[in-house]
Amino acid sequence: QVTLVESGGGLVQAGGSLKLSCAASGRTFITYAMGWFRQAPGKEREFVAAVSASNSTTYYADSVKGRFTISRANAKNTVYLQMNSLNPEDTALYYCAASTYRAQTMSTSPPRYWGQGTQVTVSS
Repeated sequence: QVTLVESGGGLVQAGGSLKLSCAASGRTFITYAMGWFRQAPGKEREFVAAVSASNSTTYYADSVKGRFTISRANAKNTVYLQMNSLNPEDTALYYCAASTYRAQTMSTSPPRYWGQGTQVTVSS
């Protein structure tokens, strides 16, 4: 069992940056692949990025590749999403997720644990 709490969302102008954080409870954090998803109004939730349990491998949706960076600090039970060059299409509720499966499958296999989400709004 793991509880996830996101933070760091907010309002930013196009071209700006934000860094999201996700704090996880439990002593088994290092056994989970971690990821970020987002859901814009009227759209389905979509995969954004994932990082392996060992922090050695990352995966990104094509729409954020080169702009977003996922990382984790296992000693702090925290996963991050650095978002640069934001545009209005990035506006969404961003969710942190933990999966017992490999990070490379997170885009197609729904993770088991989810946070409540943090809102990111990018103005033009």
